Amino acid sequence: MAIQTRIKFIFKYPYTKLISIRFKTTSAEYVASRARDPTFDKLMKNYNNYLKIVSVQDLLLADTTNNSSISLHFLSKLSQKLHLNHGASSFLRKYPHIFNLFYNHSKSEPFCKLTDKALQISREEAAAIEASKPIVIERLVRILSMSVSKSLPLRAVFKVWRELGLPDGFEESIISQNPKLFSLSDSPNEPNTHIIKLESINPNFITAVKNWREDECNKKDSKVDESQIRFAFKQGYPPGMKLGKVFRGKVKEWQTLSYIGPYDQMGEKRKPKAGVKALEKRAVGIVHEFLSLTVEKMIEVEKISHFRKWHYIMLSASTLSWSVMKAASVCLRRKSLRIEV
Repeated sequence: MAIQTRIKFIFKYPYTKLISIRFKTTSAEYVASRARDPTFDKLMKNYNNYLKIVSVQDLLLADTTNNSSISLHFLSKLSQKLHLNHGASSFLRKYPHIFNLFYNHSKSEPFCKLTDKALQISREEAAAIEASKPIVIERLVRILSMSVSKSLPLRAVFKVWRELGLPDGFEESIISQNPKLFSLSDSPNEPNTHIIKLESINPNFITAVKNWREDECNKKDSKVDESQIRFAFKQGYPPGMKLGKVFRGKVKEWQTLSYIGPYDQMGEKRKPKAGVKALEKRAVGIVHEFLSLTVEKMIEVEKISHFRKWHYIMLSASTLSWSVMKAASVCLRRKSLRIEV
């Protein structure tokens, strides 16, 4: 984008050879010009459809008055909100193995419900979530542990409850049932906002990237020295992305830069002495750990941006996306982040 702008300027003003002009490339332009990952692109296309299916499924399961069914007319009103671009009826007919359209004679209008197979899968999913409660409790504890104040607004956790594998209604089944770990209180600064606070701190948490570093050093016939990757991240870039000599040098230098880890104690207003680069690397470390705690190792950038203030990430959402993509084994497409583990 920036190169095209320069070329157009030169052809438009050919006699400005002696004028020094500085062109600024924003982080958004960097992200837009990134190398694409075709496999991830295909995944995200299907994943977006999956999210729409889940949204409709949640509506159906939430209805208890009509035997878990809703009218097509009601669903059509929500088409725009659910991003059903071609209408509810057209979307539902694409997935006959999930949704069953039928005519409700008592209501004199078409209705929609889940097929028996879809209902069975939903029950199995609920049972799996129930069985994994100890795991999801630890995930929530870790997310809170990365916060400087060991607390988060409940609305932020609501944004990522499915990505973390939390059960529906987790505020009752997880938070209220574990008073020794969590507590809920009203926010003193924001009205109608609840704060979830970690009551018991575990100082022994080990990050996913640290486990990777140890595995790399302990591999058979490994020539990797522990001091070389003490602060390093696994590198992985989209196919076709070429790294210039200067860029490779900067990445190598960045890999050796020390930083404050996600679970390390940090004063609420204290900044790392190393400055902006250390802040950037700490942000990468937090996002890397956050992604490793999700079920699919993937999350939307918009959702993770709700944690920036609480995790003391002093970068904008777009800058954060670019920093994570160029620094760690993370791919970025549109508004989603995915980690390779």
